Amino acid sequence: MQEGIQLPTIVVVGDQSSGKSSVLESLAGISLPRGQGICTRVPLIMRLQNNPNPDPELFLEFNEKTVPTDEDKIADDISIATEEIAGKGKGISGNPLTLIVKKKGVPDLTMVDLPGITRVPVHGQPEDIYEQISKIIMEFITPEESIILNVLSASVDFSTCESIRMSQRVDKTGQRTLAVVTKADKSPEGLLEKVTADDVNIGLGYVCVRNRIGDESYEEARVEEANLFDNHPLLSKINKSMVGIPVLAEKLVRIQATIIRRCLPEIVRKINDKLSANVQELNKLPKHLNSVAEAMTSFLQILGSAKETLRKILIQGEFDDYPDAPEMHCTARLREMFDKYSNEVRSKNDDSSKNFLLDEIEVLEETKSIGLPNFLPKAVFLTLLQRKVKGISAIPLDFVEETWNYIETVLVSVLLRHCENYPQLISSTRRAAKNLIAKKKQQSIDWVIDIVEMENLTDYTCHPEYSTTWNKLMAYQATLMDSIDDPYSDNVVKIERFGGISIDHLRGFKGLVKEAYDVKMRITAYWDIVMRRMVDNVALHLLFSIKNLVNKEMQGEIIEDLVGPQGNGLERMLDESPFVAEKRNKLKRSIKLLKESKDVVANIIDINFEDY
Repeated sequence: MQEGIQLPTIVVVGDQSSGKSSVLESLAGISLPRGQGICTRVPLIMRLQNNPNPDPELFLEFNEKTVPTDEDKIADDISIATEEIAGKGKGISGNPLTLIVKKKGVPDLTMVDLPGITRVPVHGQPEDIYEQISKIIMEFITPEESIILNVLSASVDFSTCESIRMSQRVDKTGQRTLAVVTKADKSPEGLLEKVTADDVNIGLGYVCVRNRIGDESYEEARVEEANLFDNHPLLSKINKSMVGIPVLAEKLVRIQATIIRRCLPEIVRKINDKLSANVQELNKLPKHLNSVAEAMTSFLQILGSAKETLRKILIQGEFDDYPDAPEMHCTARLREMFDKYSNEVRSKNDDSSKNFLLDEIEVLEETKSIGLPNFLPKAVFLTLLQRKVKGISAIPLDFVEETWNYIETVLVSVLLRHCENYPQLISSTRRAAKNLIAKKKQQSIDWVIDIVEMENLTDYTCHPEYSTTWNKLMAYQATLMDSIDDPYSDNVVKIERFGGISIDHLRGFKGLVKEAYDVKMRITAYWDIVMRRMVDNVALHLLFSIKNLVNKEMQGEIIEDLVGPQGNGLERMLDESPFVAEKRNKLKRSIKLLKESKDVVANIIDINFEDY
């Protein structure tokens, strides 16, 4: 609205003491300030959001600050905020106060509660109080995008209400006016005729409600309201589609979604037109950068500075640029991630004494064939190896994804820090950085898939440690076989790396134990090599990729992305200068607000169009 672009809004108007606040309280399930005279002294923007969390979240936003509150303090906090905006006493202000209510069961609505209309100033109010209130109301209800929620007391003649007269001035056909009739229980006589005759031309219809009384809870009030319209001899005759707070909430949500659909194209057009006009005006102002060539030079300097920062924090382990930001001490954080990954891989090493050799015996049984004895089928080793590789295959994939996600956070943070004097580049630079990291991440994932597949396909190493470890472990084979053959021997045999092994379960497989032990120790010795390769090679690959990213790839990739079809070029750099005139500052604030408005529109689309 500050930029002259009106978003769809439900504006609540009514004469003083018509029950506006009671209606809003019932919709939001919270208490608002009450008292004699004008309770609402500033426009109160209420944003209700249905939240599955059982604990409500309430915030007040005003004067560029956010104040958390709760249901017990909300009325007092609104009064305090109102005094800060409009001053103490009974004066009013057009500066809004925003109340955000995230609560289970409330409708997803945004409404503006305006001061109640009063003609005669009371003590402490300015003499022109009526004119001030009228000006605020007309400002909010005049735009075609506004839905007018006119709150009327059942006890009055609707045609005499000042709020009706005001709404008729801007909405002659009534197509964007909805009436809420309060205090139906106090004045039921003739209400049916009033709402069906529609003498004041309310295009969106009427909803009759019962106000909460005394200390009633909101749940109790809804029960009493339902009983009233079900059982009262006069009120029960009113169509059920025209009574009750739940009906009002449903109707408001539906109307809001409809008006959003209808107005959205025009709103988007206005935002884009205004944004385009402001950018063009900004481009006409004197700038320190007068050409794309100068902009490119400046941007290369930005990338050069960012590159040096990244080299320091990602490669050299220096973090003097971020002394108080541990998340940017990258070599330390990467080392922690590598250690965690290494421990996770090594934790999958099965050196357990439980069910010793049973897996190997099972595979030997299933791979036996007609042929010479004492020849170990290659399928035995590969089958057991592939089982172990499959058991850890997801770990390196998760690790490289986690690492590149961290690198993305660092890269974006550094680039945006170096682009802070050119905020119009932030969006494009962030996108370019994310695109680059996505490409690098996919390369690493493909590489990991390849090395896992290589470990799956065949067994090979020339590392002497394999033979050394195997020979050391095979030294215990004779002891194991002697113990199995001797029925009087101890049932537990100690084997290096496996500890005490119970051998009772092996005596039934004497013919296979010797081969199974050999296979087990070959797998154990070879698996040490596989794990080391899986840890070391992935770590080396990532370090190499990070170094290439910083030294070779980042600058070219980001420039290519920035000046490509989706990058919008470097011309936008020409809009900015560290030494700017007041007019340029004003335009910058306007551009920022318009971009935020685009985000608001996008959020409204997400919230409303998912459900409709």
